[in-house]
Amino acid sequence: MYMPSTKWTWSFMGVTVFQCIVSLALEGYVFGRFQSSLDLARGGTAPSDALTIPTYLALFIFGFLYEVVLVWDALRLKNTIQVIGICIYNLGMLIYAAVEMGQVSDAINKLEAKGDIDEGTWIALRPYLIAAPCVIALCTVLLSFLAWKLYDEFAWTIYKHISADLRLKRRYLTYQIYIALLKFDFFFFLGFTVQFLVVVPNTSNFEKWLTVAALPITVVLLFFAAFFTRRESYAGQIAVIILYFAGMAYFVFKLVRMYEAPEKRVEEYKPARRSLTIFAVLTLIALVLTMVTAFVCMRNFNKGLKPHIQKREVPNADELKYTNYGPDQFNGPSHSLEPVPHRMTID
Repeated sequence: MYMPSTKWTWSFMGVTVFQCIVSLALEGYVFGRFQSSLDLARGGTAPSDALTIPTYLALFIFGFLYEVVLVWDALRLKNTIQVIGICIYNLGMLIYAAVEMGQVSDAINKLEAKGDIDEGTWIALRPYLIAAPCVIALCTVLLSFLAWKLYDEFAWTIYKHISADLRLKRRYLTYQIYIALLKFDFFFFLGFTVQFLVVVPNTSNFEKWLTVAALPITVVLLFFAAFFTRRESYAGQIAVIILYFAGMAYFVFKLVRMYEAPEKRVEEYKPARRSLTIFAVLTLIALVLTMVTAFVCMRNFNKGLKPHIQKREVPNADELKYTNYGPDQFNGPSHSLEPVPHRMTID
């Protein structure tokens, strides 16, 4: 449960929490103002076009809270790859906030045309919808700078933990990339699923329950994916990779269905088709990267990395200096390493 206590780690966490509070306050105001305008016009009954804004708010709440958890986890594990991934994740939230403006505008225009919402609602909400991506953009720049500082800080600790063997360090880096990808896969899949279930009407019972069932299956899959990698299980890793292929087929099917379904069905996808497409494409890209990294991790089995990843947390500099981390306490039993290259670097 330990998190390193340095000015850069606290700054990184502080920027993340600040962004979460400010962004959720802006989104909360947008949601409240929208709902009050809608209630005045409809007496509390919300038409289907109005579902986009509550869905966006739910995703932003989960997205930013999940990011705070990811930041704490990355700092605790000194995972430089996950820290860099959080900056990319923040950039994705920036794109999502920008896309939100267009889809909220379209939804309000449709509602105004039907007389389902007060006139002037878009004018009242636009400044807050513009402010949200501006705040995220500023925090993305700050997080990127802090990530650079944290990279230098964590590199030395990991260097001491893994040793100077460059081949072993590359294997550990691959493992870090894989674990970070698994955590981001969860958010992308959940974001797509929530939007599909809430915004898209008239989904068949079979497709709806299949989508609902995919959520717990995904959580279990990601857990076992990390477990099999740490245990260096070939059978488990191969099974997980096969399931990655199944996941890719699922999202390709959803993309085709959004654009090639019968005309009536395509119209039902339109309220959230842009954001659904973004999430589906990002999930596909993440799955491809995850699958490739899983192959590389499997090639690295039985090559000396297992003892270094049995304990998930990397000891900090003080622990390495002032405590007795013997082979049986941290690094596990002794193991043979490949010849160490003549040239050794920290990075």
